[in-house]
Amino acid sequence: MKIRPPKIIKKLFPTFIWNFPDEKEGIFLTFDDGPRPEVTPWVLDLLDKYNAKATFFCIGKNVELFPELFEEVKRRGHAVGNHSYSHVKGWGMKTGDYVRDIDIAGDMIRSNLFRPPYARIGPNQAKVLNERYNAIMWNILSRDYNRSLSGEACANNVIPHIAAGDIIVFHDSIKCSPNLFVALPMVLEAIKEKGLICKKIEL
Repeated sequence: MKIRPPKIIKKLFPTFIWNFPDEKEGIFLTFDDGPRPEVTPWVLDLLDKYNAKATFFCIGKNVELFPELFEEVKRRGHAVGNHSYSHVKGWGMKTGDYVRDIDIAGDMIRSNLFRPPYARIGPNQAKVLNERYNAIMWNILSRDYNRSLSGEACANNVIPHIAAGDIIVFHDSIKCSPNLFVALPMVLEAIKEKGLICKKIEL
């Protein structure tokens, strides 16, 4: 079961950020696909309970639908990033069309952080976007989107591998919420036990 990105992908995109190897005490929780009122407020409250900060890679359409919730994420002290306007897959799309979708979201989200949906982005698309965004990837994937997994299994995709500098992916979406609601408290408790600090990404 692969929870870490293949090495060949990392070599194809050397400017992308996959983790923070110089970090000594921080770990970086990230949440994709929100904000959603059915899920994101629960995540925010749980993060507050653990005095944890995180980075939310938001879909532009959801920011448009739930602007007050988007502002609440920022008000609680978390970072936000661009996860495209309509959650597009770069593979098979013309570069101009792909970049346009990202930039529409960029006008709403106003962040220099970007994460390509599905990690499906082509070299030409990456080259253009690198001029104005820092591409944030991950080195630990919870796989909370996989409905064949239990929440405990998703937590186990994360907890044994936790170390300073890691970037961990969860999703504050309706689809992922059954697994997220189980896995995230377990992961936050494990991070606390390891004496690590959940930080937001700032570049």
